[in-house]
Amino acid sequence: MSSLVCQRQSLRFRARSYMAFAITPRAPVVDWLADLDANLERSKGFFAGHPAVLDLSGVNLRAPAIAHLVAALEERNIRVLGIEGVDPATAEPGLPPVLRGGRGTPGLEAGERATAAVTGRLAPQRQSLASLLIEDPVRSGQSIVFTEGDVTVLGSVGSGAEIVAGGSIHVYGTLRGRAMAGVNGNARARIFCHRVEAELLAIDSYYKTADDIEDSLRRGPAQAWLEGSTLKISAMQ
Repeated sequence: MSSLVCQRQSLRFRARSYMAFAITPRAPVVDWLADLDANLERSKGFFAGHPAVLDLSGVNLRAPAIAHLVAALEERNIRVLGIEGVDPATAEPGLPPVLRGGRGTPGLEAGERATAAVTGRLAPQRQSLASLLIEDPVRSGQSIVFTEGDVTVLGSVGSGAEIVAGGSIHVYGTLRGRAMAGVNGNARARIFCHRVEAELLAIDSYYKTADDIEDSLRRGPAQAWLEGSTLKISAMQ
């Protein structure tokens, strides 16, 4: 008689890093939520598809208040992946896990006011020649993240797609989604596209939504850059 031997598969664990927005509430939380609502009204899909980390270092909240805040954010379609800036003893069943060791990038700001702040700032890095070339169109729902340097897209970027780069972003087709350049604090990064119909443009710590882009610039070649603390957009010949 022959016997079958079932070989057990060993468990495999791999460490992976994901980009998440770190949101930092300020007291009084009710007023902060009102400011958040005002900014979300201007860019309803800003957090769409992105997990968020809730940085509570700027407020003193007990577990019931944290749970209430997490629920309030979920009502606004902001998914809280974890919390930080609190004593681990604060964590209770039902709350998101306490995270440690997060590495920050600069916060995104609307005009002169912070909305979804990513805590911390990386030290200036040496200029790198690294670049990423995307030969196919970036379709709706896709996310290209390359924080080591420039990203060049030979096709178009669809609505709901996004490009995140540590350097500049070059789109040789139509840019309909989001483009976030200079995410490691590179204020000299730029965004270039053959046809601008973007949902959001961001460089370093500042962004503009579709409503902020002048109609005269739409459906034509454009570039975006930072001038001081102002995100500028102009047509290209």
